This record gives sequence, structure tokens and C-alpha cells, in this order.
Amino acid sequence: MKSTASLSLPILFLLAVVSSAQAYDFFYFVLQWPGSYCDTKQSCCYPTSGKPAADFGIHGLWPNNNDGSYPSNCDPRTSFDKSKIQGLLSSLQSNWPTLACPSNDGTNFWAHEWEKHGTCAESVFNEYSYFKTALDFKSSLNLLQSLQSAGIQPDGGHYSLKSIKDAIEQGTGYAPYIECNADESGNSQLYQVYLCVDSSGSQLIECPIFPRGKCNSQIEFPMF
Repeated sequence: MKSTASLSLPILFLLAVVSSAQAYDFFYFVLQWPGSYCDTKQSCCYPTSGKPAADFGIHGLWPNNNDGSYPSNCDPRTSFDKSKIQGLLSSLQSNWPTLACPSNDGTNFWAHEWEKHGTCAESVFNEYSYFKTALDFKSSLNLLQSLQSAGIQPDGGHYSLKSIKDAIEQGTGYAPYIECNADESGNSQLYQVYLCVDSSGSQLIECPIFPRGKCNSQIEFPMF
């Protein structure tokens, strides 16, 4: 008869795997303004598919915890496989474009997002459904339209941080977190918008916690 100790090791290993796969409370859904990515000292490179549209692009769908911590790179055995998302490539190029240099087709960006963040939510998503879910949220949230309806245009002008937050909340129904970066002159500009998704990846929720960081009260919305 096997001892209790010998039986406990594989059980503990299984519990550890299950625990690591589910160790998050919600997702940050992060959208990025390309004009702000490019309008920095580092600048940017357009993808090999051409200049993206002047619209917010997806940065990622990131599992996060209510205490501000987050899991990452949870399953090194599940590496990115481009063949699994062949049917999404056109949409990914349009809605999840890379702006990193040197110019490339986006594969490295998507692989990074899946391996760092997606593998931590394998209890909910496989690779295809991870990207498809993010694309579906993007199509249901027209952030640019929400801002433009409030008179906030990507024209290089400065707008109050409060007016930007209010416009996005009015358009989506949920309060956003706004991340800023700095242009070549050091001006604070609208860079990324964070909204939150429940742990099942099915619907937007109010964010349990916002990232740390602070924008100026007036921020630039650069052209692209």
C-alpha cells in the first residue's frame, strides 16, 4: 500500500498548476493611442502591413489581482502558435497593430501578449479565444467616437483629464484609468486607456483598482 506522503506529491503539483492558472481577479483591457506612442523621443515604426488607422489599438488583455499584483508567464509549455489564429490575422493587423522598431508584422507583439498574459488565463481562454475576445471588446468600444462626441479631437490640442475620463465613461458606461506619456517636448499626452473585464472574460466591470501613475490636469491628444 502506498503511503499518504507518496500520494500527496502529484496531488499538490496538480493543485499548484490549477492555482497558478486561476490566480487572478479581473482583466485590464488596455487600448493605446498610436499618435502618443509615436510622438516621443523614441518614435515608432509602422508595421509591414502599412500605417495603422488613426484609432485606438489594442495593447493587451491582462489578468490582474485586486491587490495590484498580477501573474505573468504562467505556462512556458504553451508557446505562441501563429497557425492557431490564422483566421484573425487580418483583424489583428487592423486592431492590434505593432508600432515597435524595426518594422515587423506584429507576430512578436502578439506572441509576447499571449505568453506573458494569455497563458495566465488558460482556465478561461485558449490562444484563439484570447485574441478573439480582445478583438470583440475593441469592436464594441468605440473610444475615439466617445471622445469626438464630447468635442475631444486628436488634433494636437490640450484637453482636461476630467473631460476625457467623463467622455469615455459616458460612452462605455465604466470609469477608465488614463495613462499618460510625454512627447519630445515633455508635454503630458493621452497614451493608454484601461477598462476592466470580469475574471471570466465576458463583460466589462468597474475596475477594482487602478494602476499607479498620474497625468497632468491638462493633457495633449496628438494627431496620428
